[in-house]
Amino acid sequence: MKNTLRQVFHSSKFVVGFVIFVAILLTMFIYPLVNPGNPLQMIGVGTFAKPGTYVSLYDATKTNTETFRLPDADEKRLVKLLTDADRVAMVEWFDAMGISVEGLDISDTDALLDMWKANYDPAAKPKGMTQAKRNFYKRLNNSIAEIGAAETLIITEKNEETGELEEQGKITKTDYVNTSAVANVKTLPLGTDNFGRDVLKELISAAGTSLLIGLLAGAVATLVGLTLGLLSGYVGGVVDDIIMFITNIFTVIPGFVLLILISYSIGQEQRGATVVALVIGLTSWTWTTRSVRSQVISLRNRDHVNLSKLSGHNLVRIIVTDILPYIASYVVMAFILQVSSGILAEAQLSLLGLGPRTTEVPTLGLMMNWAMLYSAHTNGSWWAYFPVILTITLISFSLNLMNTGLDQVFNPTLRD
Repeated sequence: MKNTLRQVFHSSKFVVGFVIFVAILLTMFIYPLVNPGNPLQMIGVGTFAKPGTYVSLYDATKTNTETFRLPDADEKRLVKLLTDADRVAMVEWFDAMGISVEGLDISDTDALLDMWKANYDPAAKPKGMTQAKRNFYKRLNNSIAEIGAAETLIITEKNEETGELEEQGKITKTDYVNTSAVANVKTLPLGTDNFGRDVLKELISAAGTSLLIGLLAGAVATLVGLTLGLLSGYVGGVVDDIIMFITNIFTVIPGFVLLILISYSIGQEQRGATVVALVIGLTSWTWTTRSVRSQVISLRNRDHVNLSKLSGHNLVRIIVTDILPYIASYVVMAFILQVSSGILAEAQLSLLGLGPRTTEVPTLGLMMNWAMLYSAHTNGSWWAYFPVILTITLISFSLNLMNTGLDQVFNPTLRD
């Protein structure tokens, strides 16, 4: 056993895959301890908040300030104010008014603003421009004007007795607060999804659930395939014909189509993570059965097996002690591939809306489904789907790399 483990961990491919897989597992266990709570809790009212650190504006205004006079502060405010879409819209206004923009670099904020201030007329009505579009330009112009005008913002509070607003404080452009002094600061490395939920917390929980589905589906598929393959390959005769007849029927029918039909017939309310895993496992055992059968057929007439028969050992003992140990490494590799296939199958089912119930636990497939339904891929909210794709890729890659490493160790034709 020690020698076998030594050989396995001498395989560079297995070690790389194993390290990636263990790193994913450790993240699943450690992160919930650092950031506990329900991964499906909606912490945001809006949708698809960008990744970053969010500070409570209410608490920030009540926090002691420090004065900093940064020379490029106003310039940064202007650059932040004018998004790429706003800059393109300003050029469109120039074109609509027949103003030449030749040589204008829209990334040059100062040049763009100088041209805008020199030419923009709120009373102008460019031909073909709607009232809503003209109002957009007026709001944009007002925002630009306020950047340079307002040096101080006054904080007021309504007096309950008089009903009048009373000044409570002032905020100047040179006031800064230390985020560690603000009562409520929330860091969202991957932002929020379409429901206002923490994507990173959801992703960690979803990866764990999908992995459990893959493990259960892989265990079911491997157990069924191994049992049928052992019986078919060793007993032979009528038993072999019946098992292979059933196996061939399931082989002819596309497995994923069968998976879709069964999942659809179960219904949304009954489709928990365990049920989905069982369905995946019970529809993906055929290739394991055929592979194990071919391995057993090559072993059933070996000398040690014949000796065991002559000794009067029963069927179960012969299979367990004289055949199974010789194909154990193959079974482990088959199980690893089944786990990977189970995770991918769940993702495919959930993308079609046939995955586990959405009210229980998140899965990687459900996260992809939510991102697709709310058009995250078209509105630029990459954090809602790209980390999910990357996680699925890393899990599948690590499992397949481990399988390849094991194959190099136990397959004589691939040994160096």
